[in-house]
Amino acid sequence: MLTIHHVSKQTGISVRTLRYYEEIGLLLPIAKTEGGHRIYDENELKTLQQIVFLKTLGFKLKEIQTLINNSWEWEASLDHQLAFVAEEQKKLQQMKNAILGLKNASSIEGGLTESLIQKYIKLSSQERDKKQAFRQQIFAAAEMDLFQKLPNLNRNDPSSLEWIGLLGQLKQLRKESPEADSVQFIIKRMMEKTEVEYKGNDAFLEKMWTIRRSPHKSEQIGLYPLEEEFLHFIEQAFHIYESKKQASGKSQP
Repeated sequence: MLTIHHVSKQTGISVRTLRYYEEIGLLLPIAKTEGGHRIYDENELKTLQQIVFLKTLGFKLKEIQTLINNSWEWEASLDHQLAFVAEEQKKLQQMKNAILGLKNASSIEGGLTESLIQKYIKLSSQERDKKQAFRQQIFAAAEMDLFQKLPNLNRNDPSSLEWIGLLGQLKQLRKESPEADSVQFIIKRMMEKTEVEYKGNDAFLEKMWTIRRSPHKSEQIGLYPLEEEFLHFIEQAFHIYESKKQASGKSQP
């Protein structure tokens, strides 16, 4: 026999919670002493363990009460709870993706601003099915596989993070000349990554750049919006890089 204070100390459940369980009829003491102290025995402790366990599974107290009273289908209840947990995991993943996306967009823009938040809200509000339908109209099946490999704001894989970092660095240098060494160094790294990740898929890359240069098409397929001035700066820097590379190749014996 244990008093309510001993049960609380042994289980870590507060006295206030135990009294509330009694109030709603979930866990009743076996008796009370003449002084009004609640007394629990081994059976009540087992019931309390079941309550704690079912709470960790996400069941509500009313549901737990029904389960403990053996008036509910356990199998069906567990299936229902499993479906609930899966749905919650989906919501949490969506929240995680949104937070990652905002953090990565902030890396590109050089900080979190109201303009960035509005831009990201617009990007996030697009219907997933509609974006996917536009992509399937534009890309062949093999190209869709390549599209999935593109850096994504909502991912934190090493490749995406490096692309985002490079783009952010480049944006910080957009007031520099496209010929500047600092700019060309980033362009060189971008070209190296492109060669490794998209080798032999020049047609796809050209198509992606054409889409990227069109604000409307970029929005349709869900690309993060970049200013036309910045895209022009990138294009100039790439042309300079290619020209220097070709010139260097011709000068070699």
